[in-house]
Amino acid sequence: MLYYLFDYLERHFNLAGAGVFRYISFRAGMAVILSLVIGTVFGKRLINLLRRLQVGETIRDLGLDGQLQKKGTPTMGGLIMIATILVPTLLFARLDNVYVILLLVSTVWLGLIGFLDDYIKVFKKDKDGLQGIFKVIGQIGLGLIVGLTLYFHQNVVIREFTAAINYNRVDETPFRDIKSTITNVPFLKGNQFNYHDLVPFLPDEYTWIVYVLVVTFIITAVSNGANITDGIDGLAAGTSAIIGMTLGLFAYVSGNAIFSNYLNILYIPGSAEIVIFCAAFTGACIGFLWYNAFPAQVFMGDTGSLTLGGLIAVLALTVRKELMLPLLCGIFLVELVSVIVQVYYFKYTKKKYGEGRRFFKMSPLHHHYQKFHYHEAKIVTRFWIIGIILAVLSLATLKLR
Repeated sequence: MLYYLFDYLERHFNLAGAGVFRYISFRAGMAVILSLVIGTVFGKRLINLLRRLQVGETIRDLGLDGQLQKKGTPTMGGLIMIATILVPTLLFARLDNVYVILLLVSTVWLGLIGFLDDYIKVFKKDKDGLQGIFKVIGQIGLGLIVGLTLYFHQNVVIREFTAAINYNRVDETPFRDIKSTITNVPFLKGNQFNYHDLVPFLPDEYTWIVYVLVVTFIITAVSNGANITDGIDGLAAGTSAIIGMTLGLFAYVSGNAIFSNYLNILYIPGSAEIVIFCAAFTGACIGFLWYNAFPAQVFMGDTGSLTLGGLIAVLALTVRKELMLPLLCGIFLVELVSVIVQVYYFKYTKKKYGEGRRFFKMSPLHHHYQKFHYHEAKIVTRFWIIGIILAVLSLATLKLR
């Protein structure tokens, strides 16, 4: 909103300094600052409100160190995270950008799913929350919205320059905009993959079906991975902040003709505006850590974790870096895989030996280390370090191929 206000003031009143709102870097910086301010200042008020409403976490005794001390800690703190993402984005991003609109819709959509889940757990006293089938339906619904928008919307294109870029006047370099399901692939020299190659026997006009299915799977997987990761203080929020910053860098270079040409990645016109959203996203995660770091004063609940994971997936899809998610979101991946391995190994050994055995002492993986009596602050810090390493490796893929 402020972008349009200051653009109007500059054009009609020649207001000094108003032109600074044209710069992505300035608006991204302002989005981070505002997000941090909202999260830290109003976060305390939300915590007090949740306490008055007796929105406390129900703790099952799993035999983990310090676990029962968390009983009654306010949950549904994801509400403040959603607010700290939406408000700066609405104020500083261009609201005529299809990617920004898609991300705003995704935030509200995922937030509603998580809120319903937490509401049923807390107020209806149903520890299972929203039935799994309804969560999946909600995630599939978002997958359809995102997939169909990215495939059919007229402003979602890849720009190919038909001549050498004029670095002095890029806007005058001949180009063509194409609709395509091409995406970037890390570590490969060609650096591109077309989803149509998955079904070469189908005509091109049916590729959208495969693409939408892939998009839905990615959103569901990453959303659930983040949800499972949110098991100890600060783990999901800190990891998401690292991923959000990395995706912001990808968005910036993908939306810049010169950088994308130099790095040999797809140039996606308009995607640089996603940097504003990534800045607000990162600020929201860091601001939430003010109260969620050990010992946590509030938990994000499914309201926050489902939203964070789903948004990470949508962000990666918009900048066509979704095939990098197994590396970038490696923490989410191993947490999710640890649960799958634990369940299937238990079923396999029960069928073979008549008694179920555990592959890990406990799943998800962070609980496995807790069973070894590692302090959860140490576990979280080490997971953050691994997350930073994975983020650096992800950025390195821009040149390592």
